[in-house]
Amino acid sequence: MVLNPPLTAAELATLIGAEAQGQTERLVTGLNEINRVAEGDLVYVDHPKWYDKALNSAATTILIDKAVEPPTGKAIIISQDPCRDYNKLVRRFMPRAGWTNEDVSIGEGSEIHPSAVIGPHVRIGRDCIIHPGVVIYERASIGDRVTIHANAVIGADPFYYKKRPSGYDKMVPGGSVVIEDDVEIGALSTIDRGVSADTRIGHGSKLDNHVQVGHDTLIGAHCLIAAHVGISGAVVIEDHVTLWGQVGVPSKLRIGKGATVLGQSGLINSLEPGKTYFGSPAGEWKQKMREIALLGKLPELFRKLKD
Repeated sequence: MVLNPPLTAAELATLIGAEAQGQTERLVTGLNEINRVAEGDLVYVDHPKWYDKALNSAATTILIDKAVEPPTGKAIIISQDPCRDYNKLVRRFMPRAGWTNEDVSIGEGSEIHPSAVIGPHVRIGRDCIIHPGVVIYERASIGDRVTIHANAVIGADPFYYKKRPSGYDKMVPGGSVVIEDDVEIGALSTIDRGVSADTRIGHGSKLDNHVQVGHDTLIGAHCLIAAHVGISGAVVIEDHVTLWGQVGVPSKLRIGKGATVLGQSGLINSLEPGKTYFGSPAGEWKQKMREIALLGKLPELFRKLKD
């Protein structure tokens, strides 16, 4: 999410009652979690496993729970609870707008069913069709010639929590959803907003019914995603990818351009472009088919060994 106007690291530290060190007068232009961080951003880190990744990321201000040497040209903000304080900043700079009709833009020729619920600051382009029961949360952006079928939900909160002894603390979302031109979203599909940036569906992509797209996932152009596919958060799916029914994609993987994943496959690694995959764990489909054929011969081989 973008800070407008930007503030210095020192000013943000004051807001949360923390201590800033290093280049404290450097402007912070955005708040982002580690998967989508960019230059000028503040990122938080609260586990030693991720210290190096955060400190060496593109972020120029790091909200951290330990006093460390600030990287050259960067600032650190030392906090007893970075997750809590990051949530404070998100609530301050992007408070929930509630369910109002404030600042909704609907393009010429678009048809919105009366039972659809459109949140504030939503943009809907030209010649769109929004079917009954669709819910579009605040700040979502819908391109031209987009069709969203009945009871789909666009922009629900990300499934993103911090585990504590007392339970799970919700990460306050500061991102949204962008659906580009000529996309079709099937009935009862759900596309979660980003934690701090946007979840994006590229132009010309088609999603079947009952598809789940997790937070901060980027789907490229002209992708085809069949029913019951589940895509976790922070996944990158390049252009012209096909995912057939019931494919499962874990978080933070990348699927290369033009790849095809056959039905009921479960990914465990990123996939190379232009290849076809099958199985759980998924592999190149010809090899997986040979493995399945050989498995069918195991009883016969076992009998021969006994004899």
